[in-house]
Amino acid sequence: QLQLVESGGGLVQTGGSLRLSCAASGRTFSSYAMGWFRQAPGKEREFVAAISRGGANTYYVDSEKGRFTISRDNAKNTVYLQMNSLKPEDTGVYYCAADWGGRGTEVSGMDYWGKGTLVTVSS
Repeated sequence: QLQLVESGGGLVQTGGSLRLSCAASGRTFSSYAMGWFRQAPGKEREFVAAISRGGANTYYVDSEKGRFTISRDNAKNTVYLQMNSLKPEDTGVYYCAADWGGRGTEVSGMDYWGKGTLVTVSS
């Protein structure tokens, strides 16, 4: 079992920045690819960013490339999402999730989920 706890969400103005953190406990964190997903009000959960087990490879949805940066610190069992130049359409609940066998990019492929942290971007 892997427990994931997100933090760092909040209310920010358009153009602002936030850094989300996801702390993991339980099984070996470095064995999992990690992903960040977003669920906007009334919409399905969608992929935002992912990072490989060792951190060498990162993946982003096209709309976030250049604005968001995913990173991880396996010594601290933590994955981060730095979000810059935020837009109102970035509003939603952000979830981190762990993927044992894949790249961490597919909602259906994730093995463990956190409870999410709310990000609200005001216009």
